[in-house]
Amino acid sequence: MKLEGKRVAMLVGPGYEDLEFWVPLMRMQEEGARVTVVGLKAGESYVSKSGGLTATADVGADDVSSQDVDAVLVPGGWAPDKLRRYQAVLSLVRGMHEQGKMVGSICHAGLVLISAGIVRGRRATGSLGIKDDLINAGAHWVDEAAFRDGNVVWGRVVADIPAYCRVIIDALTID
Repeated sequence: MKLEGKRVAMLVGPGYEDLEFWVPLMRMQEEGARVTVVGLKAGESYVSKSGGLTATADVGADDVSSQDVDAVLVPGGWAPDKLRRYQAVLSLVRGMHEQGKMVGSICHAGLVLISAGIVRGRRATGSLGIKDDLINAGAHWVDEAAFRDGNVVWGRVVADIPAYCRVIIDALTID
């Protein structure tokens, strides 16, 4: 198990993308990472974008610090547009970035990274729906399935989840 001893925070919010949340969460667990689901409030449940699955937060964003985890993963869907409005979420993501710890972003998750102020000057990808947002925030758009730029791992869309997970696991194994 490549990620034994690693601690991963998985953000969740209303309207999260099912596969972009559950598949990386399960892959991290499969590799031995301890995954903590971080929502807006501990114990709060969130319905996915498709309405088919519910995820419950282990802790609220106010209750976790960048000191507590080795990585934070942000799934897409509609949740990033909601999550970016909460200072505790932005502080966690910004703190992770400032400490050189891994931040994972897939699909619309780049909205959170934009609001955290960590995309300027870096290569970025995601859903075409946020391409202009990333460019306007100073990122350099790249149309690739998944890649690492410094301590940020980017994934494009649902179809790219396997590549995204491989890059995350590699990044956490090396660091």
